[in-house]
Amino acid sequence: MRTRFFAHFIIAIILLSGHSLPAQAAGGSGLPIPRFVTLRTDETNVRTGPGTRYPIQWVYHRIGMPVEIIEEYDLWRKIRDVEGTSGWVHKTMLDGKRSVIVKGKQPHIIRRDPEPDAKPILKVEPMVAARVMECQPDWCRIQIEGRKGWIEKKFLWGVYPDEVIE
Repeated sequence: MRTRFFAHFIIAIILLSGHSLPAQAAGGSGLPIPRFVTLRTDETNVRTGPGTRYPIQWVYHRIGMPVEIIEEYDLWRKIRDVEGTSGWVHKTMLDGKRSVIVKGKQPHIIRRDPEPDAKPILKVEPMVAARVMECQPDWCRIQIEGRKGWIEKKFLWGVYPDEVIE
C-alpha cells in the first residue's frame, strides 16, 4: 500500500514538474519522425519491408512528389503518400527538399500575397505538386513551373498544420 502511494506520488511530481515528451520522436537518423520529404528520382521502388530481399509493391514515377517518413530502419524509410499508401524505400531515393500536393476536388487560387482578398495569380488543380518556398501559420508560398504565389495551408498536403518554414 505504502509503495503504491509513493509510486503515484513520484509520477505526480514528474507530471507537475513540466517535463514532457517531445512532440516528435527522433528516428535512427536523428531527424524527427514523422517528417515530409520528396522523391529524388522519377523511378522509386517501394518495397513491402526494409531491404532488397523484400518484394517491390509498386513503383512511383513522379520526381519531387512529397511523401511522409513514418518509420526508419537502418538505411530504409517507411513512407506514406497523399493517399495514405505506405511502403519502404531506400533513403537515397529521398530528398530533404520540400514540396506539397494541392488537396481537394476543386481548383484553388494562388494569390500574390498571403491574404484571402489578394490578387489571384493562377488557378491550380488538385493533385498538382509544387515546391515550398516558405510557410506561415496559415499560408504557404509555393512555386509551380516558375510562378510563385501564396495558397492557404489547409489546401496542401506535405506540410503540417502548425509548421512554419522559412
